[in-house]
Amino acid sequence: MRQSQLLLTTLREAPAEAEVISHQLMLRAGFIRQLAAGMYTYMPLGRRVLRKVEQIVRDEMDRAGASELLMPVLQPTELWQESGRYDVYGPELMRLQDRHGREFALGPTHEEVITSLIRNEVNSYRKLPVMLYQIQTKFRDERRPRFGLLRSREFLMKDAYSFDANWEGLDHTYWTMFQAYQRIFGRCSLNFRAVEADAGAIGGEGETHEFMALADIGEDTIVACTCCDYAANLEKAEPRSTGSIGTSSVSNENELDSHPSITTDKMEKLYTPGLRTIDQLVETLHVEPKEIIKTLIYMADDQPIAVVVRGDHEVNELKVKQILGSEKFEIASADTVTKVTGTPPGFIGPYGLTIPVWVDYAVVHMSSGLAGANEQDYHYQHVNPRRDLDLRHVADLRNVIEGDKCPRCDEGNLEFHQGIEIGHVFKLGTKYSEKLGATFLDVSGTDQTMIMGCYGIGVSRILSAIVEQNHDQNGIIWPHALAPFQVHIIPISVKDELQMNIAEELYSQLQDRGVEVLLDEREERPGVKFKDSDLVGIPVRIVVGKDAQHGKVEFVERRSSHKELIHIHDIERRLMSLIQH
Repeated sequence: MRQSQLLLTTLREAPAEAEVISHQLMLRAGFIRQLAAGMYTYMPLGRRVLRKVEQIVRDEMDRAGASELLMPVLQPTELWQESGRYDVYGPELMRLQDRHGREFALGPTHEEVITSLIRNEVNSYRKLPVMLYQIQTKFRDERRPRFGLLRSREFLMKDAYSFDANWEGLDHTYWTMFQAYQRIFGRCSLNFRAVEADAGAIGGEGETHEFMALADIGEDTIVACTCCDYAANLEKAEPRSTGSIGTSSVSNENELDSHPSITTDKMEKLYTPGLRTIDQLVETLHVEPKEIIKTLIYMADDQPIAVVVRGDHEVNELKVKQILGSEKFEIASADTVTKVTGTPPGFIGPYGLTIPVWVDYAVVHMSSGLAGANEQDYHYQHVNPRRDLDLRHVADLRNVIEGDKCPRCDEGNLEFHQGIEIGHVFKLGTKYSEKLGATFLDVSGTDQTMIMGCYGIGVSRILSAIVEQNHDQNGIIWPHALAPFQVHIIPISVKDELQMNIAEELYSQLQDRGVEVLLDEREERPGVKFKDSDLVGIPVRIVVGKDAQHGKVEFVERRSSHKELIHIHDIERRLMSLIQH
């Protein structure tokens, strides 16, 4: 394409609202333009990249045995009522009414719609398994759209769904899709990890993995082992298993005396005026956070419970919520804490409470600790959890920390990385098929519920992830497979007849070979052209300048900035070797 015909406006400075490098560079390089908060127009260059991502996704979905379809964006909310997700999804579900007052939603995802479709189309085991996918615009009313395409209200997504006759079939389908995702992100040249994850609002009854592009600005924390391939998001990550511990762990005084981790010092009350926080206790009493026992009050389905963790640990609310089977789980207000315990926040202890007390494994293994005394301005020291606490409810209730031992191998420790979620695969089981009545007749003629899987990729989000991983101080560096054009031809002077003849000849020759070429024949200064070229990030730049009289041009690789003079007859061979790799 000729650059004079391309709608491409570059910006020297990024708009003030662009916080991260991918947002800044895609705006500056003319790939996207903002219409409203979280809503973007894909300019011609951006659309070209987006189509290439879509094609890679289609290639691998078709290879995995999935068929493409296209479902409506507008969904009747009766389906969301039927599945039970109408209230669970919350305000992110964009709702509207037609002229007849019937309520619809702009689809953020399509589990309900696909299940409704299949329950009417498939009624026999002979038609199973089925895998279907679509690439479509989705809508979520984000409270705070940010980071450009990474958290927007309108975005392009590939969502796929599988229907199997049994769990064995789902397991095969799940790992088929898992491998397809690895190929997709590999072809996109992303540095990524597949991590164990929580199903979130989608829900499910089995395994789920997130695919995370590693990037410093990622909003998700990835926990990975230093030795084995264990990886999980922070919400799902586990410390090394400590086994089940209950009140029978310490059953008599003799056992107490002989246990090396248990102190015989009695609890002693300390006057701690105004010392409400971990930091205040550490600074004033010269203790370490890991020596403090922290008690927090939560409301689980409007019922108060206490959660007890070590002072250097944070409660993993998702783990506690799942253990309790609660729909609603949140930290209690200060007024509620005082009402439930009779003590203001900051001085709550894990004993003498009339509400359920859940204790984290790491607390149980403390030999002695400092804890609130359930009395304002007082704490207890020498608190021994195995002796002094009610241990009827013990579980893994905390976030892991860096340096924790790996739960899967003996050698590794856990370390943290930041990541951008670009894909997610779920084993849904019967969560939707049971509620929406998606059943089939098995070989014996018995009615059975279909077993479902769900597989999503943030197609537009991949653009941001690629730029976050592939840029320098001058602009974007697109991988060959996704670049809007493969070659950028720049004649130094469009008024030089020889330079333009060679540029035009190369342009036609490469196009005939199927190479995507952008010819910059604008009457601009060379410095402007080079800056625009670096900013846009096309992998190869061919500069036709003063050496054209000798039949030579400058061949520049964007990623390495390597430059060399080569003869025009060697261009095609040199270029094809790069593209094929």
